[in-house]
Amino acid sequence: MIELGKVQELEILRTKEFGVYVGEKAGDEASVLLPKKQVPQGAKVGDKVEVFIYKDSSDRLIATTGKPKLQVGETALLEVKDVAKIGAFLDMGLEKDLLLPFKEQTHPVRKGEKCLVTLYVDKSHRLAATMRVYSHMSNQSPYKADDWVTGTVYEISEKLGAFVAVDNKYYGLIPKQELFGSFREGEEIQARVMKVREDGKLDLCARDKAYIQMSSDADKVLKVIDEFDGVLPFNDKAKPEVIMREFNMSKNAFKRAVGRLLKEGKVKITEKTIERI
Repeated sequence: MIELGKVQELEILRTKEFGVYVGEKAGDEASVLLPKKQVPQGAKVGDKVEVFIYKDSSDRLIATTGKPKLQVGETALLEVKDVAKIGAFLDMGLEKDLLLPFKEQTHPVRKGEKCLVTLYVDKSHRLAATMRVYSHMSNQSPYKADDWVTGTVYEISEKLGAFVAVDNKYYGLIPKQELFGSFREGEEIQARVMKVREDGKLDLCARDKAYIQMSSDADKVLKVIDEFDGVLPFNDKAKPEVIMREFNMSKNAFKRAVGRLLKEGKVKITEKTIERI
């Protein structure tokens, strides 16, 4: 069966001046045009070619030997090439751009932005993209606790945290209590697997384990103190939001870093400040 939105190997059934028709096997009525400019040099009737099936501007099935960035059911990070009245158009690696309808956007996208989308066939039997990728994620990841992974942030919830598509296909979540710093939808990040839940979903953290992270946090604290000419205008009793604003870390992480600097004799704490020694 010739499948819309899929890469498949089809046979050249007959040739025309404007291209060749491909199908599953000789004698099949179902066939799709592969335009002349897409036909591999020297290809002839009976040869097999790997093609992607999509629809042209006249809504007819057409084949291409071009390689799409995703197939139906797959998820990928695509760039917005343009925004029009019916939605946004994304670069999926082919001559024809992919439509992302307004109703399938989780936020209004802009030209040049990259967004994580899944390719699907809509009710009109056309290819389209959706940013609602959660249901397309898999819980069968190969990762375990303490592995570092790469993923794309695709949704941020004030109550739950940041949802991350690990390898753009596995369920991942940075819980709210681990959400230090600024994250944005479409951002590619590195994260550590804190645990694998019973349902196979991954709890993530964008920071290393405390005893490892402490060293880089201490360096960051020293750098900020130097920016204040060696005297930080508050100490380790400062409010968490002040620490987050200045250091992009939690109060506990800040106190651990300052403790390390104290032990190493690099700073001293007064009633109102932390000073470089």
